Amino acid sequence: MEKAIEETDLSRVYGKRGLLISGLVIAMLFAALDGTIVGTAMPRIIGDLGGLGLMVWLTTAYMLSSTIIIPVAGKLSDLLGRKTVYLSGLLIFIVGSVLCGMAHSMVELIIYRAVQGIGGGVMMPLAMIIVGDVYTGTERAKWQGVFGGLFGLSSVIGPLVGGWIVDYASWRWVFYINLPFGVAAVILLALGLPKHLKTGKVNIDLAGIVTMSIGVMGLLLALTFGGKELAWSSWQMIGLLSLSLLFLGLFVWTETKASEPIVPMHFFKDRAFTVINGIGFFMSIGMFGAMMFVPLFLQGIKGVSPSDSGTVLMPLMITMIAASMVSSLFIQKLGVRRQLASGMLIMAIGFILMMAMGEDTSNLTVAANMLLLGFGMGLVMPVLTVALQESYPDSELGVVTSSSTFFRQIGGTFGMTILGVIMNIKSSEDLKTTLVPQLQQLPPAMDEWIVSMTALAEHDPQQLFSSLLSPNTLSQLPPAIISDIVPLLKILLVDALHTVFLWGALLVLIGFFLTPLTGKIKIKTHARMKERSNISLH
Repeated sequence: MEKAIEETDLSRVYGKRGLLISGLVIAMLFAALDGTIVGTAMPRIIGDLGGLGLMVWLTTAYMLSSTIIIPVAGKLSDLLGRKTVYLSGLLIFIVGSVLCGMAHSMVELIIYRAVQGIGGGVMMPLAMIIVGDVYTGTERAKWQGVFGGLFGLSSVIGPLVGGWIVDYASWRWVFYINLPFGVAAVILLALGLPKHLKTGKVNIDLAGIVTMSIGVMGLLLALTFGGKELAWSSWQMIGLLSLSLLFLGLFVWTETKASEPIVPMHFFKDRAFTVINGIGFFMSIGMFGAMMFVPLFLQGIKGVSPSDSGTVLMPLMITMIAASMVSSLFIQKLGVRRQLASGMLIMAIGFILMMAMGEDTSNLTVAANMLLLGFGMGLVMPVLTVALQESYPDSELGVVTSSSTFFRQIGGTFGMTILGVIMNIKSSEDLKTTLVPQLQQLPPAMDEWIVSMTALAEHDPQQLFSSLLSPNTLSQLPPAIISDIVPLLKILLVDALHTVFLWGALLVLIGFFLTPLTGKIKIKTHARMKERSNISLH
């Protein structure tokens, strides 16, 4: 469906791109921070509201609603216009934040976090789509890389900001802080985005929204709880995965019949669409794998504090953002295929170098490996979205851009799950064959410790590592555990992490071998809005 914009609106957009970018950066930063800042405040929230058993749902509710809404938001922006959809998502996020701050029980807070997630899920792809509307092909890579880097940066500064708020104010301000910045973003975007001029009938694919939501929700719940709260072979897990597959199958069938499908199935016949999203999927596995397991290495093996481990991760974010911003210089010379291949290969090399890290590895060496990994991510991330945007007309820009965000989000979830399972398998084997015999040699007075640590070794090795390798827990351990068991645990943790980094490299290399299949995609040097008189930016 096409919507027209007058020439005066075109000039108005180009004259107010500064307002647009300022509003988008403010909104995206606080939406990204909200995913990481809450973890630091969790103990205070539980102390105030109770509901320890529901703690995991504070994160899960946000993740579920934001992931599900991403493809829906992209399609709605094509039908209803960017301004209408983005400002609606931003307002939902603000209202959800205020409600979270006012929550009086854990159940209320979980519901309001889901509302927040809907707003955040609208904002994530729409920022990339709007940048695709108003910037040239080469400029898009720079700005979309910046937005991608904001999410990485949030994982580093989020815990620090959350800790500061909890120390000097109430945990409720973790949510209330979004209000003034959200209002500022609304004003800037309301001024910067052009007026919505809608024509024709709008057909919303409700059947597609419902079937996709249930299918994706089931899959994400299975990935979240599988191998932890629920065994992979349990009837609950089998039922959840079966339900997910059933509704995903119904979603595919529904989309072939819909007049305005959320995800047109003919896209998957296009090699560029399938391959580029596949590369994004495997890149996200590497990205989230590094963010999840490198802090575990630093805190568990090196004894680095959580805040200092965030500092060591900072080079990854800095080089990722820097590489994203200069990627427009590379892409014209290298082309899409070569730049994607270069970035994925550099990421794989970064993982291989991480396999050499041990207890004697300096923080400087870890930071250098993070620099390399971040540089590879920065070369890949913005090019994925830009390459898709260049391959499709303006009328489908929202769908293809949101698909890129969606597959990366799913890739990150898969990545953390897959690499976590790999670590559990490796850890369980090593702990049973090496640690358990060592525990049996402890004095009889240590029987209680022997029983509890043996149970963790067999059922939850990650919990054993994290509990024993935190400074607070270490200080409470008996001397015999500290002298005989902790050094062995560190050796086994290093061995397990090396296996995780090896699989991280292999999965990223799958993305590398996909790059020759992208075909020839030429990045234009002029803006979409000057290409034609019809556009879906409203």
